[in-house]
Amino acid sequence: MTAYQRIATEEAFAPPEILDHYRTLLQDGSYDDPGFRSLCGFYLGNPSPRITDVIARMTDLGDLRLKDMDDTGIARQILSLTSPGVQVFDAPLAMALARSSNDFMVAAIRKYPDRFSGLAAIAPQDPAAAAQELERGVRSLGLKGAIVNSHTRGEYLDDQKFWPIFEAAEALDVPVYLHPNTPSRAMIAPFIERGLDGAIFGFAVETGLHVLRLILSGVFDRFPRLKLVIGHLGEGLPYWLFRIDFMHNRMVAANRYASVQKLQRKPSDYIRENIYVTTSGMAWEPPILYAQSVLGMDRVLYAMDYPYQFVPEEVAVTDNLPINDNDKKKLYQSNAEKVFNL
Repeated sequence: MTAYQRIATEEAFAPPEILDHYRTLLQDGSYDDPGFRSLCGFYLGNPSPRITDVIARMTDLGDLRLKDMDDTGIARQILSLTSPGVQVFDAPLAMALARSSNDFMVAAIRKYPDRFSGLAAIAPQDPAAAAQELERGVRSLGLKGAIVNSHTRGEYLDDQKFWPIFEAAEALDVPVYLHPNTPSRAMIAPFIERGLDGAIFGFAVETGLHVLRLILSGVFDRFPRLKLVIGHLGEGLPYWLFRIDFMHNRMVAANRYASVQKLQRKPSDYIRENIYVTTSGMAWEPPILYAQSVLGMDRVLYAMDYPYQFVPEEVAVTDNLPINDNDKKKLYQSNAEKVFNL
C-alpha cells in the first residue's frame, strides 16, 4: 500500500449538451475560427476507435471513469470542463452553458464525493457574471476553483475588464486553472500549416504566452494572493525563467514598450510564488525533476490529462521518480489538497 493518495488534477469532462452546441457551431459556421474547427472538428468528426473512445470517456462521470481510476490507482480526479469550454459562444449562451455544466458535474461529485472534486466553468465573455458563477460554484456547489480554457475568442485575461474574475478568486481563496486552447486567429496560421496547433506544441505556446501577458500586466501585484495553476509542467516557462527575468529587466530599463513596466518582483518570482504547475501529459522523469528543482517541491502537482492521454503505464513513471516518500506525497496528494482546499 502506498503512503499517499494519487489525486489527478487536470481531468477533463464534457456534458453531451456542450458537444451538441459545438457541433452546431461547426455546422452553421457562426464561429468561423480555424483553431476551433481544427480541435472540435477533429474530435467530433473523426470516426476512429481512439477518438470515439476519448469522447465516450469524456462524457462519462460514472462507472467507466471510476473503473479507469481504479485500474490506475487514482483516488480522486479534479474535474474540469474540456477545452474550449464555453468560451467559443456568445455571452448569453456561454453563461447558461457554464451554469448547466457545473450542475451536471456537481451531480456526479455528490454521487461520488470521495472520488471527484471539480472546478467551476465560467464565461469570461461577461466578467461580472463569471465572478458570480465562480462564487456560486464555490459557496453553493462546493467547487474548488475556476477553469478557464485560455483565450476567449482571441481575448486574454490580462485585459483589466476581466479582472473581476481574479478579484473573486482571490477573495474566495481558490485557484484559477488556465488550461490550453488552440492559438487564437491572430497567431494560428504558421502552427496549423504543419499540424502544430494542438497539444504537440501550439497549446503550450498559446498558454505560456497568456501566462506571461498576465504577469507583465501586473495582475499579481494587484492580486498578490491570487493562485494560478497551469498544466504540462508549466507550458515550457520553467525552462525560460532566467531569460525572462533578464530580458524583462532590460526592456524596462530601456523603456522599450509602453505596455512593459516595472513590477514589484521579478517575473520568475510570480511563477514561483503565485503559480503552480501540474504534470498533465508530461509523464517523463527529467522535466518533472527539473520543474521541482526550479519551482520547489510544493509547486508541482500530479495530473494525468484524462481522457486525452489515458496511458495507464505512465502512472508508473511518477511512482518510480527518484524522490523521497515525503516529496512523492506532496506531488501526488498534499500539494493538491493545499491548492484546491480539498
